[in-house]
Amino acid sequence: MHKHQHAEKRSHLHVIAASAVLGAAVVLAGCANPSASSRVYTFDQAQRAQTVTLGYVIGVRPVTIQAAQTSGLGVIAGGALGAVAGNAVGGGSGRRITTVGGAVGGAMAGNAIENASARRQGLEITVRLDSGDVRVITQEADVPISTGQRVQVVAQGGVSRVVGI
Repeated sequence: MHKHQHAEKRSHLHVIAASAVLGAAVVLAGCANPSASSRVYTFDQAQRAQTVTLGYVIGVRPVTIQAAQTSGLGVIAGGALGAVAGNAVGGGSGRRITTVGGAVGGAMAGNAIENASARRQGLEITVRLDSGDVRVITQEADVPISTGQRVQVVAQGGVSRVVGI
């Protein structure tokens, strides 16, 4: 086998390996889907008795809900794609430099994209319960809640939600 054919075959294997890593990252990313919505329940929360307390909303403040940590899949997938793209540019030692540069740049971009996708618009809702106590609950802003609105605070196992009546 000629030197050029061997290098071409190796390059082809790199593309296949990077594609496999990217495919695995996409599949695994679909498995993680955390939610802070008042409408979303985990299987552990379903069909369990919950405590309901009534009250009025006395304050609503928009917030951003950010995942505590990312999975790292953005870094892996971005790095793999960047390395493949960098490897396609240049030749000789320049190709190695663009491959490494592409991997680093892709990893940074992948991490930024994953961080952005892990953010949700939320509401910090202050409720004065009928008992006179005040509670502050933060949840996704997927259900409109406004000051003065009559609500129920649904609580179970340390998780509370504000639901309009």
